[in-house]
Order: sequence, then C-alpha cells, then structure tokens
Amino acid sequence: MAGNDLNIFSVAGRAMSAQQVRMNTAASNLANASAVAGKEADAYRPIKAVFATQMDKATGLATVNVSSIVRADATPVRQHDPGNPLADENGDVWAAPVDESAEMVEMLDSSRQYQNLVETLSTAKQLMLDTIRMK
Repeated sequence: MAGNDLNIFSVAGRAMSAQQVRMNTAASNLANASAVAGKEADAYRPIKAVFATQMDKATGLATVNVSSIVRADATPVRQHDPGNPLADENGDVWAAPVDESAEMVEMLDSSRQYQNLVETLSTAKQLMLDTIRMK
C-alpha cells in the first residue's frame, strides 16, 4: 500500500463501501427471492460478498476490501405449479433458495454498521475541528 497511507477517513470510507456491497447483495437476493425457473440450473442462487482484511504495516491500521462476490451453492427448491408457464413436463418449477429473514437481518446489520461509520467520521471531523480551534 505504498503511497496510500491509511487514516481514519480512508479506513471508514472503505468500510462504508464494504457495507454498501453487503446491502446491495442482500437487496439483490431479496428482489429475486420469489423468482422461479423451468430448470434447476436456471434458478437464481443467492450471492454473498467475500471480504479480505488489508493491513497497512506503516500505520498498523487494518481495513477491508471486497475480494469477490460469489454465488451460494444452495439447492433450488422444487415446487409443483402446473399452471406456471415455466413449468416442466412434470408441472414443476424451481424456486430461488433465498432465506428472506436472513437477508433482512443482513440488510439491517449492514445498514446499522454503515450508520456507525458515518457517526465515526462525524466524530473524527468534529474532534479535528475542535483541535484546530484550540490553537
């Protein structure tokens, strides 16, 4: 990370970006929770962000990076719905294996973490301004 020293603002900014990715993946999963497909292979599978810690040896600070977005290997749920135009010859469709409750918890948690980071940045800014005024 040469030339890219970490400080409270860059650490919080990266963490906010990571929380935004968490919120977006949860939103995508929720949006596709009721999606069905005619074949198991075509069914929507939930996505998750994979994070990696990045350490700055010069400052001793650590931050987070999004290393990838991966599809869960959850098995789609077979549902018998012969009236669905996507149904196969047996009258089955494949529903997305999205746990809506877990996705809502993920979204609420990432939203709360984002709010905490905004508060951290606000506090750091205020402390810097108060320090400047003291001189």
